[in-house]
Amino acid sequence: MSENDLIAYCGLYCGDCFNRKGEIADLARDLRKKLREAKFDRVSRGLSRFFKQFENYEQCYGVLGAMVRLRCKKSCRDGGGNPSCKIRKCCQKKGIEGCWECEEYKTCEKLDFLKTIHEDAHLKNLRKIKTKGIDKFLEGKRYW
Repeated sequence: MSENDLIAYCGLYCGDCFNRKGEIADLARDLRKKLREAKFDRVSRGLSRFFKQFENYEQCYGVLGAMVRLRCKKSCRDGGGNPSCKIRKCCQKKGIEGCWECEEYKTCEKLDFLKTIHEDAHLKNLRKIKTKGIDKFLEGKRYW
């Protein structure tokens, strides 16, 4: 897969994504394994008498399981991420490589959901791709 293929339609770079790298998923998997080996569910019940936080052990274990499932082996352009992504569908419908080719990207509401996680990183990337091109975007600093 080329570096160009790792540029998502929204301007984020899949190669920088922790879900694609799998580090967090691997750590969460390994921690869950260690917790099972240590029978930490029982330990947490005992500890919860002294530390209230351990009352939430099962919820914590469940969150770690969700983190394991965050692994993403495909890039956005290869069908990774949200299968019903409105941004991907819009770009494909318009026949464009990415939002940077659309005149409406600065005000597009389809990009708004990214702000919760990425703040304005995708918008910075889109501006950079639009003004400097894909090669310069790939060479320089990318925002995540």
